[in-house]
Amino acid sequence: MVDRSISFIRSLCAGEIEQEVLFPFPKMDPGEKELLDPVLEAIDDFLAGREADFQAWDRQGFFPPELIEELRQFGLFGLIIPDSAGGMGFGNRAYSRTLQQVARHDASIAVTIGAHSSIGMRGLKLFGTDEQKARYYERLASGEMIAAFCLTEPTAGSDAASIRTTAIDKGDHFLLNGSKIWITNGGIADFFTVFAKTGEAEARSHLSAFIVTRDMPGVSVSEHEDKMGLRASSTTSVYFEDVKVPKENLLGPLDGGFKVAMNILNSGRSGLGGGCVGAMKNLIHKASTHATERQQFGQPIGSFGMIKGKIGQMVVDCYAAESAVMTVAALSDVPYDDYSVEAAITKVFASEALWRSADEALQVAGGMGYMRELPYEQILRDCRINRIFEGTNEILRLFIALTALNDVGQGLREMAKSLSGIFDHPIKGFGLLYDYAKKRANWAVGYKSAKRSLSKCHALLRVEAELFEDLTRDLAAMADRILRKHGKNIIGKQFATGRMANVMIDLFVLGCVLSRVTSALDEKGPDHAASEKDIATIFAGQVRTRVHQHLRMIDENDDELLKELAVQTYEKGYTWDLE
Repeated sequence: MVDRSISFIRSLCAGEIEQEVLFPFPKMDPGEKELLDPVLEAIDDFLAGREADFQAWDRQGFFPPELIEELRQFGLFGLIIPDSAGGMGFGNRAYSRTLQQVARHDASIAVTIGAHSSIGMRGLKLFGTDEQKARYYERLASGEMIAAFCLTEPTAGSDAASIRTTAIDKGDHFLLNGSKIWITNGGIADFFTVFAKTGEAEARSHLSAFIVTRDMPGVSVSEHEDKMGLRASSTTSVYFEDVKVPKENLLGPLDGGFKVAMNILNSGRSGLGGGCVGAMKNLIHKASTHATERQQFGQPIGSFGMIKGKIGQMVVDCYAAESAVMTVAALSDVPYDDYSVEAAITKVFASEALWRSADEALQVAGGMGYMRELPYEQILRDCRINRIFEGTNEILRLFIALTALNDVGQGLREMAKSLSGIFDHPIKGFGLLYDYAKKRANWAVGYKSAKRSLSKCHALLRVEAELFEDLTRDLAAMADRILRKHGKNIIGKQFATGRMANVMIDLFVLGCVLSRVTSALDEKGPDHAASEKDIATIFAGQVRTRVHQHLRMIDENDDELLKELAVQTYEKGYTWDLE
C-alpha cells in the first residue's frame, strides 16, 4: 500500500523517486465516469454554437440573468456537492474534467462555476460542520445560493498576514468590519467565505474563516468591475460594516483561517487547471482548422514548418498540462496528506502553457486573429488572469522551492548538530555524516537504487526514464548547492529559488507524462500510442534542455547586474534616450 503521507516532489528534492505515487496513471472510477460522460455531452449541447452570445456578453461586460438561471437549471453549481444534498457528488477528477469541457466554450462561464465550487463553497465542504452543511448544501447545489471566496484586500494580496478586515468576539456573535476586492461572483453571490483577523497580532495565526450571507445587515457590494478579460463574469468589491456573524458561522477552528484558506486553494486548483486544459484544446482545434484552411503561396499555411512547430508545441503543452492536472486531482481524491506543492505546480504550468498557446494560436491566425471578429483576442484577454489569481505564479514558485529547500535544510541542520556534538555522540554523529557523504557520492556517480529508479515506466520509455533519474540527481544536488551557497539568506535569493522551482515543475510534469504514456502503451499497444510516445520524447528533451540551463546558472548568471539595473531605474527611470 502506498504511503499517503509522501509528497512525490518533496521526496524528489532529496533524490528519491517515489514512483508509486504517480504509477499507474490514475483512472476515473467507472461509476463516476458513467455519470460524467452524459454531463460532458450535455454541456456541449448546451454551449455549442453560442460564440456570438459569448462575444456579446464580453462586450457588454456581464451575463444576462437568463444565463445564470440556465446554469442553475443545468445543475452546474452542484458538481461537488453530495447527491444526498441534490448535487452530483463529483470528485476532483470528474469536477476538473467538467470545467475543462465548459472552458472549451467560454472562460467567463467556467470561472463563474469554478469560483463557486473550487473556492467559494470549498471551505464548507472541507471544514464545515454537519449542521453547516445541512443548512447550506441544498441551496448551494441548486444555485439558489451562489458562493464567493473573500480573501484579497487592497493591502493584502499574496501577503495574507496583512489582512485588515476584523471579526471581534462579542460573546454571542463576531462583529465583522472591512472590505474585500476583486471578488469573483461578488455581484451574484449570496454565500461568502470570508477571512478576517480575530486577534490583535499581525501574525497569520490570528486569521479565521467565516460563512457570511448577503442577507446579513451590513453586507454590500460595489458595481461590477471593468476588467481586461473574463468580462462577463461578475467581479466586485464586498463590504462588511458592523456585520453580526453568528458564532455557529465560524468555518474551521478559531485562528485557523490561514490553514483553511491554503487547503481551499490547494483542493480547488484542479478546477483552474481543468479550465486551462479546456481552453488549450479549444485553441488547438481553432488553430489547426485555420492552418489547414488558410492558403498562402499556393498551399495551406499548415504545411509550413514554423506553423507545424507551433501547433505541435501546443499539443505537447496541453498533453503535459492535462497529465499533471489529472494526477493532482487524483491525489486529492485519494486523498494524500500533502499535495500542496504538486497542486501549486499544476497551477503554474497549466496557466503558463495556456498563455503560450493563446499567443501562438493568435499568431497562426495572423492579422485575422488580431481582429475582434474572431475569438482569439478575447481568449488571450480571458486567460491572462490565470497567472495572477489563486496565488500569483511568482509567489507559488517561491512556495514550491522554499518548501523543498526547507526539507533539505532540516537534514543539513541535523548533520550540523551531529558535527557540533560529534565527540559526545560519536556513533550518531558519524552515522549522519556517513549517510550524507554517501548520498553526495551517489549523486556524483549516478548510483541507482529502488528509490532512485523509475522502473515502472514502459520499456519503450527507458531512455526518457533514465533521463528522469539523471535529472532527479541533478535536482537533489542543486538543492544542496543552493543551500550551501546562500544558507539562511536563501529566502531573499529569488533568482535561485525561481530556477529550482522551474526544475521541480518540469520534473513533476515529466513524471506525470511518463506515467500517462506508460498506461497508453500498455493499453493501446505501441502502434496506437505512437503519437503519445512522441510527446513523451519531445517533452523529455525540452525538460533536459531547460534543467541543464538552470543548473549552469546557479553560479554563472547576471542576477546582480539585473537587480542593480532595476534599482537604478527606480531612482532615475530609463536614462538612455537617444537625442
